[in-house]
Amino acid sequence: MRIGIPAETHAGEKRVATVPEIVEKLVKLGFNVAVESGAGDAANFSDEAYRTAGAEIVEGAAKLWAESDIVFKVTVPTSAEVELMHAGITLIGFIWPAQNPELMQQLAAKKATVLAIDALPRMLSRAQKMDALTSQAGVAGYRAVIEAANVFGRFFNGQITAAGKVPPAKVFIAGAGVAGLAAIGTAAGLGAIVRANDTRAEVADQVKSLGGEFVKVEYEEEGGGGGGYAKVMSEGFQQAQREMYARQAREVDIIITTALIPGRPAPRLITAEMVQSMRPGSDIVDMAAERGGNCELTEPGQVVVKHGVTIVGYTDLNSRLARQSSTLYANNLFRLTEELCKTKDGIINVNMEDDAIRGLTVIKDGEITWPAPAPQLPAAKPAVSPAPAPAAKGHGGGGKPASAGKTAVLFGAIALLFLLIGAYAPPAFLGHFTVFVLACFVGYMVVWNVTPALHTPLMSVTNAISSIIAIGALVQISPPMLSGMDRPDEWIRALAVAGIALTAVNMFGGFAVTRRMLAMFRK
Repeated sequence: MRIGIPAETHAGEKRVATVPEIVEKLVKLGFNVAVESGAGDAANFSDEAYRTAGAEIVEGAAKLWAESDIVFKVTVPTSAEVELMHAGITLIGFIWPAQNPELMQQLAAKKATVLAIDALPRMLSRAQKMDALTSQAGVAGYRAVIEAANVFGRFFNGQITAAGKVPPAKVFIAGAGVAGLAAIGTAAGLGAIVRANDTRAEVADQVKSLGGEFVKVEYEEEGGGGGGYAKVMSEGFQQAQREMYARQAREVDIIITTALIPGRPAPRLITAEMVQSMRPGSDIVDMAAERGGNCELTEPGQVVVKHGVTIVGYTDLNSRLARQSSTLYANNLFRLTEELCKTKDGIINVNMEDDAIRGLTVIKDGEITWPAPAPQLPAAKPAVSPAPAPAAKGHGGGGKPASAGKTAVLFGAIALLFLLIGAYAPPAFLGHFTVFVLACFVGYMVVWNVTPALHTPLMSVTNAISSIIAIGALVQISPPMLSGMDRPDEWIRALAVAGIALTAVNMFGGFAVTRRMLAMFRK
């Protein structure tokens, strides 16, 4: 089958649906790849690079659409592009079926099979490698911080120089989804003091792990909406959230807003009064400008200055890092293609029994199959309640636990044994026996007090060190003038030789195993 990569026609779109590196992998899967001439120019991928990777360069969109069995796209196809499609074509890209019902009808009329990458069931763990929404959001979050730094009048990190002291910038990020977390990590990496908020309380630890401070709204309500998005909160929560945003607006230098739920207008988080309360020279980057903006004064696609605050409303943050965005997106589509072509013979199979593929498929052979039924998630393991502790039974009439009585009997028996040994054993035996008991005690305390997590690498060393017992065997087989003892019997000598052989294996094997284990943790 032939995969076609057309040039994107939306104004300002610089991304391309695949890159030369991925073309090579698609060819190995058995596909022929055709790329429209100039499709990758805006992302710095030349026609020659595609040709070297094994793709055919096609002049003109009409020819590419007409000769392709499968088409990879980034943006939603236009009506003109739909007209170029032939019957039975397979289209893979962003579709947004809920927002584009007319487009869905046009594609169905073409008897097309359409896989909407935005409809991927993101709760499936194995679908993460195909999750283009996540990969593109991460790029946008990074770029938002770069745009904020571009219009900000100071360093992000604090500095003390001979010319004066520069305080670090204070950045507040509204929303800690994928884009928000990427922005937090980038701003913290640049040295700013970063604060963040999200309606989902479970992301607080993620914010902290990236170097940010989680600012909590003083209102108890859970904001998880499923599918990786936050839900619309109650009016009480929104009021408490606005009060918190108002405090942050007065304190910080930069605000980056990321709150967006697909298919709905962006919630208004930053009011005109909040903007007016910010210090002159501050700036806002509104990542939700495409859906109207989280800031009341945002103008989509524009950079404006209101009340001395610069408001960035770009809607093409991904295209401003076109090469990186295209590479990640191309990899997402390649992973999807691997799932569609498991036989590696260049023929795809849209398996509607596969939860991930079923979720992606919004039109199958001209029949609209969107929305997909909820995927069958593995059943949660039932919580195992801890076994009740056994009730302590009385011992005799004194009410003492039975275990304490058994311990007392055990220690009494040991003490009696030692008493008998001390009364009747030869003096030479007592010296050796004392050393043996002390060695057992010390060995027990050393080994059993080791943290269980360290047992595997440490026990091999312990085994090697424990081979010091070979010294006793060496003493037994040494000449009388070295040992100061009579020559041992032959059977003692044989046992000593066997002991030396075994401890030698234990010693060298222990150190060899330790070396291999430590090598696993070295880069």
